[in-house]
Amino acid sequence: MGDVQVIWSDAAASVHRFVVGPLANNVYVVRCHRSGTAVLIDAADEATRLTSAVTELGVVSVLTTHGHADHVGAAAALRARGVTIWAHPADAFLFDEFDRPLVDDAVHVVGDLRLRMLHTPGHTPGSTCFALEGTPLLFTGDTLFPGGPGNARGEGGDFATLVRSLEQRIWRDFDDATLIWPGHGAPTLLARERPHLDEWVERGW
Repeated sequence: MGDVQVIWSDAAASVHRFVVGPLANNVYVVRCHRSGTAVLIDAADEATRLTSAVTELGVVSVLTTHGHADHVGAAAALRARGVTIWAHPADAFLFDEFDRPLVDDAVHVVGDLRLRMLHTPGHTPGSTCFALEGTPLLFTGDTLFPGGPGNARGEGGDFATLVRSLEQRIWRDFDDATLIWPGHGAPTLLARERPHLDEWVERGW
C-alpha cells in the first residue's frame, strides 16, 4: 500500500496512517488485533490505495469527520465495495452519500474496540471527532490542529461555535496526555494546545 505508517499500537489495536491527495489529508485505519476488522477515518482520496486497505486491513466501515470534499473523495469507491459509510446528518448539504448517521456520544464498535463519537460543530455543522476508548487517541478531523482550530470561514462554518466545541467537548472531557491526530499534518498533545485558547479567540481564528 506504500508509505503507510503504523502510528500507534497496543495489545488490542493498531492505528495506520495514510497521507493522500493534493491537500495531504490524513486517513487513519484503526484495527482490532483479535478480530482482524478495522474502521477507516475519512475516505479522503486515492481510492485505489484505500480500496486495497479494505482488503488488507479488514476495513468494514468508514467514519467521516466532516463533509468537505477533500475528506470524502474516496467514499463512493469504498461504499461500492460494501463498506458502510457513516457521517453526521448536519453535513448532508456537503455530503449526502452515506449509509448511517453519526450520533453524538454514540459508540462505534469494531471487534473489541470502541470509538466514541463527539459532535464538535464549527468547522462545519456536522464536524465530529472520534475517541478510541481505553487509549489516549483522539481523531479531530479539521476541528483541532497544532496551533489552533480549523478554518471556520467556509460554508456552514462558525468560529464561536467551534470555540464552544473545543471548550465543552475536548477541553472538558480529555486530559493533557490526549494525543490529537488531525485531518492534515502532524499530531499534537492536548497539553500543548489547551493554554492557547484565549489567544485563538483574540485573533479570531
